[in-house]
Amino acid sequence: MKITKTDQEWQELLAPDAYRVTRQHGTEPPFSGQYASFKEDGVYQCVCCGTPLFDSATKFDSETGWPSFYSPVSVSALEEKRDATHGMIRVEVLCAACDAHLGHLFTDGPPPTGLRYCINSVCLIFTPRNQES
Repeated sequence: MKITKTDQEWQELLAPDAYRVTRQHGTEPPFSGQYASFKEDGVYQCVCCGTPLFDSATKFDSETGWPSFYSPVSVSALEEKRDATHGMIRVEVLCAACDAHLGHLFTDGPPPTGLRYCINSVCLIFTPRNQES
């Protein structure tokens, strides 16, 4: 079942940058996010609903300025949607539980998947492996 809230509820729950990116399909400037070069061991969750999205074992340095992962924690964690904004066609990545905009998916990632989930840091909450519930 989808997690739904009113626009007002999302604004009260999220920091302004997180609201702008996750609910208004924005982006953060490259190399500005706290997880762009972060290397700790654990799980990245959705800032809006806490759903586990990515494991640090799949994170890699794409040199793009955003956290990049080659696969999600599960195929059901994310939804993909065609995005034809900004004069290009891309694949938007959304949290399957709450429809939060997370970033975009590209096909220039490393093995074993060849995928690059390019995700905004502000969309994520990191939980160290030894603190997972």
